[in-house]
Parts: sequence; C-alpha cells; structure tokens
Amino acid sequence: MTTELLQKCTLARSASYSTAALSTVVKDNALEAIAAALRESKDEIIAANRQDIENAEKNGMRPAMIDRLTLTEERIDAAAQGVMQIRSLGDPIGEITYMRKRPNGLMIGCKRVPMGVVAIIYEARPNVTVDAAALCLKTSNACILRGGSEAINTNKTLMKIMQRAAYGAGVCEGALNIIEDTSRETATDLMKMNGYIDMLIPRGGKGLIRSVVENATVPVVETAAGNCHVYVDGGADMDMALNIVLNAKVQRPSVCNAAETLLVDAAAADEFIPVVFDVLKENNVEIRADERAREIYPDVSSASEEDYYTEYNDYIIAVKIVDGVGEAIDHINKYNTKHSEAIVTNNYAHAQRFLNEVDAAAVYVNASTRFTDGFEFGFGAEIGISTQKMHARGPMGLESLTSVKYVIYGDGQIRK
Repeated sequence: MTTELLQKCTLARSASYSTAALSTVVKDNALEAIAAALRESKDEIIAANRQDIENAEKNGMRPAMIDRLTLTEERIDAAAQGVMQIRSLGDPIGEITYMRKRPNGLMIGCKRVPMGVVAIIYEARPNVTVDAAALCLKTSNACILRGGSEAINTNKTLMKIMQRAAYGAGVCEGALNIIEDTSRETATDLMKMNGYIDMLIPRGGKGLIRSVVENATVPVVETAAGNCHVYVDGGADMDMALNIVLNAKVQRPSVCNAAETLLVDAAAADEFIPVVFDVLKENNVEIRADERAREIYPDVSSASEEDYYTEYNDYIIAVKIVDGVGEAIDHINKYNTKHSEAIVTNNYAHAQRFLNEVDAAAVYVNASTRFTDGFEFGFGAEIGISTQKMHARGPMGLESLTSVKYVIYGDGQIRK
C-alpha cells in the first residue's frame, strides 16, 4: 500500500465525521463556489486536458475514447451547470422518512444519513471527477476519487480547483480527495481499504467492473457496462425508428447509454433494414448483421455470437432480425448488461410487455437510450448507473449516496 493511499484514506475517514454535520447552507455555498471556479478556470482546465489528449493520441487511443476524455468550454459549462442543479435539489440528509409510535410508547423514526466515505474508481471520463465530488458533497459524504491514467492531468487540475473553492466556503479539508497514483496495484489496494471506505463505485468497462467485483472486500455498487439495444417492432413509425436508432448509436457512441445492438422485427425488416443501413453507413458506422439481414442488404459484415455480447463504445453496431417482441425480449435478457433498452412501437400491448419483461435499469418506449443519465433524469448528475438490484438501480443521484439510521425516543421504557 502506498503512503499516498493510506494518508488520503485516513484524511477522508477523519473528515467524514465533520462533513456529516455540514449544514445545507454551507454545502450549497460550496457547490456554488465550485461551479463558479470551474467556469473561471476554463483555460487552466483545457490546458491540462490538452496534455492528456496529446498523450492519448501518442498511445493510439481510439477517437471515440478520446471524445470521452475531451473537455471543451461547452462541456465545462455543462459540468458547472450540473453542479448548480445539484445545489438546487433538496438536501436528503436529516430527512425523517417515517416516525411511528409503538404500543409501549416508544417513538421510532428512520432518518437519512450519509454513507460516510465513498470511493469511485473510473476510467477516462474527467466529468466524473466533478459529478462525483459534487454529489458526495451535497450528501455530506467524504470522497476518494481514483481516475484513470489517461485523464490524470485533467483530474488533478479539476480536484485542485474544487478543493480550493469548497474549503474556502467552509467544507473541512479532506472531504474531497483524488489518488494521483494511477497504478493497478493502488487501485487494487483501494478496493480493500476496509475500515476507511463505506462504499466503492466502479465506473468503466467490463474489465474494470470485473476487477472490482472480484477483488474488493469493501461494499461495492456494481455499475455495469452498457450493452444497450433498440428493438424496432412491426408496424412502428419508420421515421421515428430511424431517428431513435441514429441518435442512440451515433450521437455519442463512446458512452455507456449508446446503443450497441439493433433488433428488427421480421415484419418491418424489408422496409426498415435498407433505409437504416444506408443512414448508418453514411454516418461511418460499421454494421455487423445476421444472415437474415444480410439477405436484404448484403454489403455488411457478418455478426458473430461475440458481437451480441460486446459493448463497442465505437461506430460499430450489431444487427439481428427477430420474429416478434417475445424473441426480442429473450435476446435482450440473454445478452444485455441490464443498463438501458428501448422499443419503438405503435402497439400498446407490445410496449407494456417490453416494459414488464425486459430486465434492465432503464426501459424506454419510443425514445433513445441516450437519456439514461442523472442530468437528464433531473438528478443534477449521477455518480454512476447501477445495474444491480440491491440498494440502488439506474442513475444514482442523491438518495443513492445515503443510508439510514433509526432514532428512538422514549421516556424510561425497559424491555421485559
């Protein structure tokens, strides 16, 4: 274990007790200061980000992944806006979710409290640094962030700016931390910091998620990769379907809520396949299709079994023709990562069956999977998109970063 890791975990653990007692006013003032500092420090952030992009290009990083790494003025403004939206939300800490009187006169209540110390391990997404810190601060948690080596210059700069703003507004030192050692060994050690970390959240691809789930001894919220599907039902509005597929795949293919597989009902295939394939190819998307689709449109690659399991994070899509909504649901439940799934249909019964039977954190009718996002859901931001079923599922906003304690008022009761 490195000295840095132990020092920052110790600092966060100590700070967590003071952070838990912060008033809403202090937290909101700190968030406002962070948002202002991000906007005022755009040049500094972009300069650090440029170093990371240059290193990524030298190391042969794919363009779609470089897009995830890149911060522009617009993206910094969006991050600051997300911080302000978090500020505008109600403070969940201290909320009494219920209070009941027992026959013996005891008043038993349930109160929302911080988790304590939240650690996040993530890859080349510097916006996560801002989102995670802001959400943890609003929920009175101390945080320890460990980003990937690809974004280390950007992440260090963002954290320095946020620490300066938050501590200047009354937040105790040690509430916001970033691990600068990006080695795999340090990440593995972080997963085992029992006694220091109350919840660990991984954000990244299958390899990272698997490593955390297999190695962590601290409590983990699993945020799986996004192998997302769009199913075009027979009788669907073809123009709507085309727009949704194009948006879900092309608008930002490097993110976890982008579509990776297109399923088309056989009843719609002859009409829809030629049109959607033409448009996807015009947008530089590589198409890997099953034999039924290739009989309609031969000039595409063949899909393998592995393609249907793959989160590409790139301009690639797998395609399969299915016989109805039932086969589409079966395919999705076999291959998906339980993230986000969409049906395009004019059939109410098919829509309800899809909503009821597809096993995923977010299920859409006639809309793009790209909306699975804390900001789009009105949470301000998210600390991750949970694909498990315990504690939290879907975009994890404020309440997902809290626990509860029971508070009991008596007047001398003893148990007999």
